[in-house]
Amino acid sequence: MTPAQLYRQGLAALDKHCQSHHGGKRFAQLTADVQDELLRLIEAGDVKFEDVSAQGFFDALLKDVPEGFFADPIHGGNRNMVGWSMIGFPGIRYDYRDWVHRHNERYPYPPVSIAGRPDWTPHKA
Repeated sequence: MTPAQLYRQGLAALDKHCQSHHGGKRFAQLTADVQDELLRLIEAGDVKFEDVSAQGFFDALLKDVPEGFFADPIHGGNRNMVGWSMIGFPGIRYDYRDWVHRHNERYPYPPVSIAGRPDWTPHKA
């Protein structure tokens, strides 16, 4: 199964499970607490899906979501470098060696992608 197939089938199975166990609601319609509990149950192997492995789907999520959230935006994830901003990661700035040993101090500059920053793009007159 390709990653795309796993995600399509896994997301459909997750919604189907939610609809049958949570009053017809899809996963996105559940409260954050209920979503967290459901993910804990899937991780523990206590939830089974019909057409795809719930555990395999969860394992893929656990691996792929951080990669997408913290990857350089040119790869399609981490839109607007929000993941990097959240943790204070400078991205691919030319030189931030002065900050490497400054623990517990917030990095003051916005992150930079391989493609630069949107605010660096020249404006057309």
